[in-house]
Amino acid sequence: MATEQTMAPSANPSLQPWRVYSMAALYLIAGLAIGYLLRATRTTESPVASASIAEKPQPGASANANPPTLDELKQMANRQAAPLLEKLKSDPNNSALLMQLGAVYHSAHQFNEAAAFYDKASQIDSKNVAARAKLAISLYRSGDVDGALAQLNRTLRDNPSDANSLFNLGMIRLQGKHDGAGAVAAWQQLLKLNPQLSEDRKAEVQKLMAEVLTSQSTQNGNEGAKNHGPLKPTSF
Repeated sequence: MATEQTMAPSANPSLQPWRVYSMAALYLIAGLAIGYLLRATRTTESPVASASIAEKPQPGASANANPPTLDELKQMANRQAAPLLEKLKSDPNNSALLMQLGAVYHSAHQFNEAAAFYDKASQIDSKNVAARAKLAISLYRSGDVDGALAQLNRTLRDNPSDANSLFNLGMIRLQGKHDGAGAVAAWQQLLKLNPQLSEDRKAEVQKLMAEVLTSQSTQNGNEGAKNHGPLKPTSF
């Protein structure tokens, strides 16, 4: 999914389950889950900058230097967050500041801290879908899979067609629960309820669905073909 070119759904019979789960992890780790699907259609939004702190070269740092440790990343995040926290003292219910702080700590792999800021932002504005989506990803990255799924399901109760939440729901079901059927169901809903998605976005989702289904068919062997062939991605 690193490329945005249109891809047809894969039907590679040799696909192994580990490959699908590894690919799913990369989708989440690369930060493509949040905002990816609607990036081309929601041009009026002002997303919080999310460049990784670890990728920002420090003055005098060597290109071959070891990557920073988690402790070093936390110290860097604390320094970057300090002026935002100072502003927050006089405006504690500023959801935009809370979102920025969440992004700072998420980028530094301080997922518990990030989740706390995103959680507060979502409590201040219960309709803030972006805050809840980012909260779900931070919870997932912190190891709280059930908490992440709960946040996404809560968003979808209020907005059943939210494309990013449906996409993330599928990714976390697949990677966090190894629930391929549940992942495909979420993505089928995504495609059904979001006909406005660009063709390349649709193709990416269809490709991922096809690979999950092929993996399940391969893993189940003859058991999956007792009375009927394997399920195929729904086309909308």
